[in-house]
Amino acid sequence: MNAWGWSLVSSLVVVFALRRAADIANLSRLKGRLPGELQGLVDESTHGKAMDYARARLRLGITEECYGFVLLLGFWFIGGFAHWDSVVRSLALGPLPTGLIYIVGLLWANDLLGLPFQLHSTFVIEARFGFNRTTPRTFVLDKLKAWALSLVVGGLLLAAMLAFFSYLGSHAWLWAWGFMVGFGLLFQFITPTWILPLFNKFSPLGEGELRTAIFDLANATAFPLSNVLVMDGSKRSSKSNAFFTGFGRNKRIALFDTLIAEHTTVELVAILAHEVGHFKKRHVLIATLLLYLQQGVMLYLFSVILTQPAASVAFGLAIPSVYSGLVIFALLYSPVSSVLGLGLLAMSRRHEYQADAFAAKAVGGPAALSAALKKLAVTNLSQLDPHPFYVLLNYTHPPLVSRLRALKCHG
Repeated sequence: MNAWGWSLVSSLVVVFALRRAADIANLSRLKGRLPGELQGLVDESTHGKAMDYARARLRLGITEECYGFVLLLGFWFIGGFAHWDSVVRSLALGPLPTGLIYIVGLLWANDLLGLPFQLHSTFVIEARFGFNRTTPRTFVLDKLKAWALSLVVGGLLLAAMLAFFSYLGSHAWLWAWGFMVGFGLLFQFITPTWILPLFNKFSPLGEGELRTAIFDLANATAFPLSNVLVMDGSKRSSKSNAFFTGFGRNKRIALFDTLIAEHTTVELVAILAHEVGHFKKRHVLIATLLLYLQQGVMLYLFSVILTQPAASVAFGLAIPSVYSGLVIFALLYSPVSSVLGLGLLAMSRRHEYQADAFAAKAVGGPAALSAALKKLAVTNLSQLDPHPFYVLLNYTHPPLVSRLRALKCHG
């Protein structure tokens, strides 16, 4: 183990310790009483059930993270990366096939090792709290589809990255960056029509009060809406959600069937007004540009790491390669990503407040959105008042209590 290795181990341990400290702090928060803003809406029994659910999920998450961390360090220290490298090299298939097998093999092994936690989450925890509607057959089919999709789409992207850095020299990161931006834009375009229908059924929302109200909102806010779809979310869970799909001016709203069943038309319009707010405030554009900027920085740093043989030595690799360098860089970048992620999470939470304010203005006050957020929290058994440190490290949305307080200012 050289200086590269010890530096990486130290940074991984620090990030791991901070995240587990946040988990433990949040566990201690799951003993409190119902926040004042929710008195009268959520009874103590429901609040207790929500805390039990959050506690069960958090404990499972802690166990899974500890398990994964120990496996990673154990695999590294016993020379697993080097041994797997010698195995794939012995196949003598050439640089690109060898690299694909090396990385895909590690990714699939990691996914298989995490399968018991996925099964426990779906068929034990989610079932215990009345959420799970996924059958074993659906679970298996989803997993097979996800593997096939990752092999085709991920394999194409991975092969391109390996080819760029193997053959295009010092400017490879620029070519790779351009490819990733183009690939990302294409993926946004095909996802609604080709990818999502592989997992769920989407049907047009029928004529009626809700469809009319949604298009009235779109017209009032100058939002280019082309269609409203209903997704069979109840096929897998009783939880509710809504999202926008589509590209450019061909935008569509997808509503979970469970969401429609549980909310009034006014509440649904308020929820969608919040999503429209993200587009009108250019939050989606900002997030996309930051993502592409981060990708460019990552690819440049990767090109630098490839020139440092000591990084490969830290993992016991006698012969540096682009594919092993990609794995090493993913681990090296992980602590950096955690630090950068704090700013991105803070920005995301700020954007949520802004979208809430837009929605309150668009529907004539905060009452409808407040009611919808409360109902969603009850239905999904959300943790109502998590620990601030846990929110800092994990939350893309502000906690419910914080959002309700902010919405009061727009009354």
